[in-house]
Amino acid sequence: MSRQRPAGRVGVLLIALFAVAATHAAPALLDAPFTDHMVVQRDRPIAVWGAAAPGARVDLQLAGHAQRVRADRSGRWQATLPALPAGGPHVLNVASQGRQQRVDDVLIGDVWLCSGQSNMALPVERTLDARAEVAAATHGRIRLLQIPTQDSAVPRQRFADVPQWQPATPDTVRGFSATCYYFARELQRDVDVPMGLINASWNGSRIEAWTRADALRRVDGQAPALAVLDQYAQDPAAALVAWGAQWEQAWQRDSADMRQPWRVDDTGPWQRASPTTAWVAPALADHLGMGWYRTTLQLDAAQAGQPSVLELGRIDELDTTWINGRIVGSSFGAGLARRYVLPAGTLHAGANTLVVNVLNTYREGGLPVEPRALGLADGSRLPLAGPWDYQTVPAAQRMPPTAPWLSSWGMGTLHNGMVAPLAGYGLRGALWYQGESNTFEAGAYAAKLAAYRTSLRTSFGSTLPLLVVQLAGFGPAPLQPEASDWAQLREAQRRVVAADPHAALVVALDIGEHDDLHPANKQAVGQRLARAALHLAYADPAPASGPVPVQARRGGNGVRVAFADIESGLVAHGGLSPVGFELCGDTQASCRYAQAHIDGNDVVLEADGAGQVTRVRYGWAGSPVITLYDRNGLPAGPFEVPIR
Repeated sequence: MSRQRPAGRVGVLLIALFAVAATHAAPALLDAPFTDHMVVQRDRPIAVWGAAAPGARVDLQLAGHAQRVRADRSGRWQATLPALPAGGPHVLNVASQGRQQRVDDVLIGDVWLCSGQSNMALPVERTLDARAEVAAATHGRIRLLQIPTQDSAVPRQRFADVPQWQPATPDTVRGFSATCYYFARELQRDVDVPMGLINASWNGSRIEAWTRADALRRVDGQAPALAVLDQYAQDPAAALVAWGAQWEQAWQRDSADMRQPWRVDDTGPWQRASPTTAWVAPALADHLGMGWYRTTLQLDAAQAGQPSVLELGRIDELDTTWINGRIVGSSFGAGLARRYVLPAGTLHAGANTLVVNVLNTYREGGLPVEPRALGLADGSRLPLAGPWDYQTVPAAQRMPPTAPWLSSWGMGTLHNGMVAPLAGYGLRGALWYQGESNTFEAGAYAAKLAAYRTSLRTSFGSTLPLLVVQLAGFGPAPLQPEASDWAQLREAQRRVVAADPHAALVVALDIGEHDDLHPANKQAVGQRLARAALHLAYADPAPASGPVPVQARRGGNGVRVAFADIESGLVAHGGLSPVGFELCGDTQASCRYAQAHIDGNDVVLEADGAGQVTRVRYGWAGSPVITLYDRNGLPAGPFEVPIR
């Protein structure tokens, strides 16, 4: 065996030069989503883009069509290839100044963007009959593009982590969006073309995070936060101070007693915490809403004068943090370790007061028992072991403002990181399954959903079909008529879609689960989405969803509600008469359950005082019992309509 000779000085130099060259290698000619196995939208011009040397010529070829363009002064280029019919596989070739990139196995078909929060993100492996569904997932003409979770305060041209298209196989489908996959599988039974699915979803996200800033500016009340977001892109420290002032003003506006718990001299109803192995204040672990925590740090002059980092551990789920009455940070995410850099002048010798406001909106949450410390520049760490005090906050005041740059609870942050790099890619339509994280402000959701729709169509076409999944049922069944944020948000979804000829609503109220925010029957959601898509995007004459109310009017001793979009007549599941109807006056207290019977395409309602009512509600609760369907098995969705 021969021995390898040492590289020597020249060899070492060459190795170093190659390492530098690899580190600074030119970016790929094509941006994502242009990768092997991709699906390109059929029957419309094909936009392709990427990066090259500034001013360089770029040559493209796809399916016998060629195009030549030049990169601009920044090196960006974009080309448009002719429309192609469904088919493939094809090869996309791109060349510039001796560099080449080849994309294999390109299919031409229909491309759908699937977006939303956890019910869109829920993977196939967590749905009904998951083992069999995963094993059967061999669909070579369904292709999947999973967009990595990435937030950004400004719109990105490229993805931070490059996603790759993949054919649908048991391995790739297992962790992919179940709603998205089941939709395409069902749709392909009627539309026999390749299907490309782009999943851009994030658990717990709000609609504002998915919406372009220019669309959000049209929504009342968003301007102050957007101004802070603009400032954050240039000067994060100044933006934090400005946003902290907005937070404190909002608290004082909403607080009944005008207390300021973040202040050093606050004398509110603080209680001494008794930590367990899990939570600093067990009394707040099951508290849905806000809670306050406070402790003190003793520092000498040398310690206080050093740069430092505050390490608070993982807080569930949103924190806003002050030291000595000065805001120092805010973060969102149950698994995210909080680390806040403290500017000079934040700390002083002697007692320093640390105050943390924590918002918990789902199940257990709060401030867990974890190592917390102040890390000093000299390498020392001062434990924040307490003692800790806490305050609860009434449930009525449970939702603070959130910093506009916060990942999935920010403004435009997920659009910027996960959707903006796709802008211009050809889509057949978009699926939207979100709303749970906005139920606390259901009255504002209609304007925000309209802004999201504008955002999508600005990026992907002015008549882009939009399929909206209405919130599924969640929570206990009601015993009497009640006010409901969930019902109000569903009504916002219904009204925005009803006013849009390029949108369709998918009712999921009856396939929810009382005690699980993430119902497992995503197969039914996919089937209903496919039906809606056939109507909206493929001109199928069958109605997009089940029966919809068109009018409520007085008649005889009651109220008659007329329905449309009915197939084969109305029917009450599980009984002779449908349940879930209410007759209401102008107040919540006036609402009464109504006796109902079906008369052709109408439902006739009777209740005490029916002559004084002004509106009809149906399915008005977080998880109501509803039984009105058409004979093809599609439910009438929840609604509130005035009586004419």
